[in-house]
Amino acid sequence: MCLVVVCDEPERVVATYQAPGRCPYCGGGVVAADVESAPRLCYFPLCFRIRRRFYCSLCSRRLVSLA
Repeated sequence: MCLVVVCDEPERVVATYQAPGRCPYCGGGVVAADVESAPRLCYFPLCFRIRRRFYCSLCSRRLVSLA
């Protein structure tokens, strides 16, 4: 049996881009942000991941992509 405890997962915004489309909640513009995260086990990074997340520029809501 193995027990793995992840202490934290700090995130850092690498880059931001204007994305096509409008926010379905307020109609504002959409911003795509590349976010780098590194899950850590007792302060040692396990791996580095870069994910693209979408946010509204007006209401600052995080939008979920369906693709």
